[in-house]
Amino acid sequence: MAKAKTSLTAVERRAEELDTIAAVLPIERRDELAELLTDQDIETLRHLVNQGMGDNTLRALTSDLAYLEAWGMAATGQSLLWPAPEALLLKFVAHHLWDPQRREMDPDHGMPADVDDSLRQQGFLKSIGPHAPATVRRRLANWSTLTKWRGLDGTFASPALKSAIRLAVRAVPRTRRRKSAKAITGDVLAKLLATCATDSLRDLRDRAILMVAFASGGRRRSEVAGLRREQLSVEPPIDVQGGPPLPSLAIHLGRTKITTGEEDEVVYLTGRPVEALHDWLAAAKIDKGSVFRGIGRWGTVSKRALDPQSVNAIIKQRVEMAGLEPREFSAHGLRSGYLTEAANRGIPLPEAMEQSCHRSVQQASNYYNSATRRTGRAARLLP
Repeated sequence: MAKAKTSLTAVERRAEELDTIAAVLPIERRDELAELLTDQDIETLRHLVNQGMGDNTLRALTSDLAYLEAWGMAATGQSLLWPAPEALLLKFVAHHLWDPQRREMDPDHGMPADVDDSLRQQGFLKSIGPHAPATVRRRLANWSTLTKWRGLDGTFASPALKSAIRLAVRAVPRTRRRKSAKAITGDVLAKLLATCATDSLRDLRDRAILMVAFASGGRRRSEVAGLRREQLSVEPPIDVQGGPPLPSLAIHLGRTKITTGEEDEVVYLTGRPVEALHDWLAAAKIDKGSVFRGIGRWGTVSKRALDPQSVNAIIKQRVEMAGLEPREFSAHGLRSGYLTEAANRGIPLPEAMEQSCHRSVQQASNYYNSATRRTGRAARLLP
């Protein structure tokens, strides 16, 4: 009994420590993380927070650390070893990159059934089949990063590990899928906005989310969820020939996925998106703190910000309400949709990239849908 009480106390202590870095953690899984992560894991995360690492990077590290600990426990019966021996890294690759056809003939090929069941019961595995190579490489890279932050040397650059990944990817080629199968271009956005036709709090909030996320360059769902009132500043109205001046607003993004802590990325909103945002803030009586928040059953606006997953869920809900297929769209469709719509309207890519905050022309070009290239002039040199 005394041992069980001590264990419970340790879990409670870790939960309290996780509270101090809750801004970078998936809040709904905090209690599970307290049981899954070790004291040293949490100390490493606290150290990273104190180093000023970006929120998105910390979320990814925390998520991958939780997955690695869950996998390690399921695969070996104990917490991860630091530094991880080469054999454990090779086991990780073998469990995640495998050939489905060979699995049909050899049940022992790939991830063992008991490991698979354990990860699914904990909510870490959802899809069927091997992982995407990019996911495996990212988790190994984060595993390596966490190892270095503990002051240890790993074997992540070993020839055997590199060879195992290369051979596994070559044996089972996968087509890289878009984060959102279809882009949310202007016509699709209009259908989604049509589902937000009332002055209810939910419609006002969701209309503001859709318009702000799209018009500000296709902001990532984490940026939408994390937007705070203090990041907004009113700009002088924009004069329009033959019409009244349009309201203008600046969004100070601060540190983003591609910037350092010393940079302040700024994007601008003009016209209807500004009005939609003002309508939501006024109705929800938000003058500071998080801009986009949850709404309770009785119309109570939460003081807590939406999490990124909720932003994605809102997009999918509006897609379904518009009579479209939710599986074909996600929050990332707003990002690809912004650039695709810019191309459709003849806006030069460099100008669109200033608003979307892309640094790489090649990366930005990847968001253009094949349909745009198919109907463009480049495909019609010989009519």
